[in-house]
Amino acid sequence: MVRCPKCATEVDVDEDEVEEGEILACPECETEMEVVQIHPVKVNAITDDDDEEEEEESEDGDDFEDDDDEEEEEEEV
Repeated sequence: MVRCPKCATEVDVDEDEVEEGEILACPECETEMEVVQIHPVKVNAITDDDDEEEEEESEDGDDFEDDDDEEEEEEEV
């Protein structure tokens, strides 16, 4: 038995039926969890934060470039 790292729901996992690296899903919040240890079973939530951060950085980078372009135009006038 393990608990979901996001919502703390108990997830019934049998040590003999899972392997390290296996992906499980929480029945309540549908968070994906990776089995990182078998005896006892331990899981880590799989997050998409890395993808979201990369998207935000590229959006921020675009914004900064646009701001610089506007400032340059103002200085030229």
